[in-house]
Amino acid sequence: MPSAIYWFNYVPSFAAGTSFIILFSVHIGQALHRRMWWLLPTVVTGGVGEIIGWVGRLWGNKEPTSMNPYLMQITTTIISPTFILAANFVILMRIIPKLGQQYSRLKPHMYTIVFCSCDVIALIVQSVGGAIASANKGATDADRGGHIALGGIVFQFAAIVVYMALTIEFLVRFYLDKPFHRLNDTFIKTSSTVDSKTSQMIFGVFFSSFCISIRGVYRTIELTGGWSGSVISNQSLFLGFDAGMIILAMLVLSIFHPSRLLTEDVDVVRLDRFVDIEMIGKAL
Repeated sequence: MPSAIYWFNYVPSFAAGTSFIILFSVHIGQALHRRMWWLLPTVVTGGVGEIIGWVGRLWGNKEPTSMNPYLMQITTTIISPTFILAANFVILMRIIPKLGQQYSRLKPHMYTIVFCSCDVIALIVQSVGGAIASANKGATDADRGGHIALGGIVFQFAAIVVYMALTIEFLVRFYLDKPFHRLNDTFIKTSSTVDSKTSQMIFGVFFSSFCISIRGVYRTIELTGGWSGSVISNQSLFLGFDAGMIILAMLVLSIFHPSRLLTEDVDVVRLDRFVDIEMIGKAL
């Protein structure tokens, strides 16, 4: 773990801490105001976790030699993006029926089941790693915990890459009109073009996922270097590639908000075996 003199390897910025707490709070407020229940276990939970982490960094600004604020922020800022990413999986599940399930390699509900399951696995692994590292039983335990957390982050990053690849494949097949199978009476696509709202939502969810993937690359490099490495000791890198990326991921969903763009007039008459999204929310 980092030196007992300065656990962060620097004194956390008070201005940055205050700014990010405000930004995360604003987005949480908007998510609650929109009253889309599935945002509660995803975006709202992730945002609350980020706020807790940044409160820890504010605390660390006042007490940089104290271990507790460091542990408070390192655990929450590592696992919180997992919940935000889950929202993107749900959004894609709702976009696919609007454009045509026949262009998708997986059924809409399978995206949520498969990738939210990956999210949960990554969350568990990262939590276990963080718990071992924060136990402070010695350098060996701390390093072991860091490696476990790193494994969770790498697994999550791999899931994001597969998710984005499947999304791109779906969109390319839609625009080229190359379905995996023919339409049948179970699913009817009533439009051959993407309406403006859906286009905006596609951009929003893809850009949000991209930002979270950039953050995953940063965290991988950071933890690979160890608790006292040059990357984890550089506050500017953390602000830009962790906090900055997560803020952008939430901001783009705030601008291209699903409550405004994912309206109920879905271009689908009937979709067989469509899993109730409420079940997915409970699983998170």
